[in-house]
Amino acid sequence: MKPLVPVQPGARIALGVAFFVVFVALWSLATFGGFVQKTFLADPVTMLRSGYTLLAEMGFIGDIGMTVWRVLGGFLIAAALALPLGVLMGAYKPVEAFFEPFISFARYLPASAFIPLLILWAGIGEAQKLSVIFIGSFFNLVLMIAVTVGNTRRDLVEAAYTLGVSDRGLIRRVLIPGAAPEIAEILRMVLGWAWTYVIVAELIGASSGIGHMITDSQALLATDQIIFGIIVIGLIGLASDLLFKAANRRAFPWAQLGR
Repeated sequence: MKPLVPVQPGARIALGVAFFVVFVALWSLATFGGFVQKTFLADPVTMLRSGYTLLAEMGFIGDIGMTVWRVLGGFLIAAALALPLGVLMGAYKPVEAFFEPFISFARYLPASAFIPLLILWAGIGEAQKLSVIFIGSFFNLVLMIAVTVGNTRRDLVEAAYTLGVSDRGLIRRVLIPGAAPEIAEILRMVLGWAWTYVIVAELIGASSGIGHMITDSQALLATDQIIFGIIVIGLIGLASDLLFKAANRRAFPWAQLGR
């Protein structure tokens, strides 16, 4: 191994799979070996059996679909509003000076702290859960996009002005294309954060969703179902992350140059 030397695709996959194999082996050793009581940590086989029961007999597929819909809904609303505002803040410093203090303040506020207020304002329906995801995603997206757009190479900006581009043309033809690969990576990362917010929202006042199932299982001390729900979240998140990476590589192939 050498610092910053890339790993071949095959070796990367093998190393990633190897970690999961080691993790499951240690988990099996701890549970089957009697080091941890099943009340506190179910073994992998019991977890898989309970997962099959949840999917085949208890309608867990519907809970998964509801949670995915909430994540995508809240995230897409946040992204649709954050993208134009972030670009404007990155391009125009007076706009940044106006919005940045409040957004920097708001992004430190935990989304879960708003749940009591959101229940009062929007009830316990879908609007409340989408609002939690929106609050948790929007402010971070705006600030990260603004920083990325504002860090556009100045030589590109000067070259564009030398060629006679207008201010609007500079944003459309230089700033946005130059920042697009990093903005796509920002969206990928914040989508992962959105999953943490939806589970928190579903732990309170929900009648469906993965978080709701986990809460019910906790009351029954069903650690096998809790673990299965957590693993499902991780698998969906991993799948979305890989899809996002593949889409980014396809849309912005030049971003990989020099890496």
